[in-house]
Amino acid sequence: MKRLVIALGLIFAILGLVAFIHPNFDYHKREEVVRIGPVTATVDKPETARVPPVVAGALLMAGAALIVLGPRIK
Repeated sequence: MKRLVIALGLIFAILGLVAFIHPNFDYHKREEVVRIGPVTATVDKPETARVPPVVAGALLMAGAALIVLGPRIK
């Protein structure tokens, strides 16, 4: 159980650091434009999502807390 908590803390801390360093990420969203019978036309639209600094900080602090408190679990 201790190793699981510490591993989860490391994952949270790494995700928090990545969110601070690179808060924006791009992805493509497929959208249906026209449907005529069995024929469908779709468009891939690029989208950008942003991770708020508060969320990145919360991930980093939660990861640090799990890393510190993990070895104290009985």
